Amino acid sequence: MISHVSIGIHDFDKSYAFYSALMNELGLVLKFKDAAEPWAGWMAADQPRPLFVIGKPFNGEPAQHGNGQMVALLAASRATVRRAYEAALANGGTCEGPPGLRLNYHPNYYGAYFRDPDGNKLCVCCHHVEE
Repeated sequence: MISHVSIGIHDFDKSYAFYSALMNELGLVLKFKDAAEPWAGWMAADQPRPLFVIGKPFNGEPAQHGNGQMVALLAASRATVRRAYEAALANGGTCEGPPGLRLNYHPNYYGAYFRDPDGNKLCVCCHHVEE
């Protein structure tokens, strides 16, 4: 259903460090990186799509995050959610909601919410029963 998600950033090096740590915890692999563009993209090791891409906007205008926009990334376990959240905060992210059950979504929804260094809102979540 989704080919790729693209997130606008300002400082490529800072954003690349943030997203590299996050994607590592989620088990996603780097598909490409070009600091001259600048942009980078990650994917699951066993699938070419969807891609998660960061980069400066093509139109040359400053990147802006939107109110109500969020990208939610799947985690294989609740422990992975916790590790990804800690990696995000350790690399310049800010908390928007610590790891925990969100029973208003469903009984096994376990998620964490944070913003990247540019203010883009992200979630890492797991839909499985506690392992």
